[in-house]
This record gives sequence, structure tokens and C-alpha cells, in this order.
Amino acid sequence: MRTPDKSRKRHIAVDALGLLLAVLITAAGIQDRDAARPLLWNLKRAFPSVKLAWADSGYAGQLVTWAKTKIRLTLQIVRRTEQHKFIVLPRRWVVERTFSWITRSRRTVRDYERLPAHHETIIHWAMIIAMSRRLARLRRQAQPHAT
Repeated sequence: MRTPDKSRKRHIAVDALGLLLAVLITAAGIQDRDAARPLLWNLKRAFPSVKLAWADSGYAGQLVTWAKTKIRLTLQIVRRTEQHKFIVLPRRWVVERTFSWITRSRRTVRDYERLPAHHETIIHWAMIIAMSRRLARLRRQAQPHAT
């Protein structure tokens, strides 16, 4: 008897600066486009003023029309170029950078949590730490030096 796969995928929605807005944890076998609907639904419920979202070409198709009709969200697909060289695609690097910020925390490198909700909490915790460190660094730089 085979043991069930305990791998998970993280699906996140971030703002233009890369700060976390919504997170969804699913089993690794779930396709990205299937997880996008609950993620976008949670995003729109938490932030009703969001009108535009960018996604990569894996989310193209029925998801664009679903987002437009059901949750009134414009989903723009960032397409890859046909060239065979490295090109930075607009807006895709923001999410990848946020994933790297999240994985700087030890507990998010591997999935140590038993429940997906616990893993979501740890991701929120890691982003709170990253944002507070950034704010503290800005505060130190803004203070004049005492001589």
C-alpha cells in the first residue's frame, strides 16, 4: 500500500511591491489553474478594491472569463516570448521574489506543518517578519546620526 503524498503547493497573490495579499495551500497534485479560482475568490473577498491581476500563461483560458464575470476582476495574462534567451517578463518576477522572501524563514523551506491552514499561518508569519525588518531598516536610515 502506497502512502499518500504529503507534498503541497503554495499559491499566492501579491501587490505591485510583492507584499502578500492572499495565500492558498493545496496538494501538489492540484493544477495551478484549478487552485487559482479559490485564490482569486479569497483575494477579492479580502480586498474588494482590487480590479486588475496579472498571471502567467498557465492560467489562460476559462479562468479569465470566470474572473471577469463572477468576481469582476480583470485577469491579464503575461505571455512568454518565443525567443530562446533570458528575458525578464513584466510582473512575473514580483511573485518569484516574494516566494524567495518566504523561504528565507526556516519553517517555510519544508512543509513541517500538519494542516494546510497551519502552513498558511507560517507563511503569513514569515511575511510579517520580512515586512517588519524592512520597516525597521527604513526607520534607522531616516533617523539623524547623533554626534
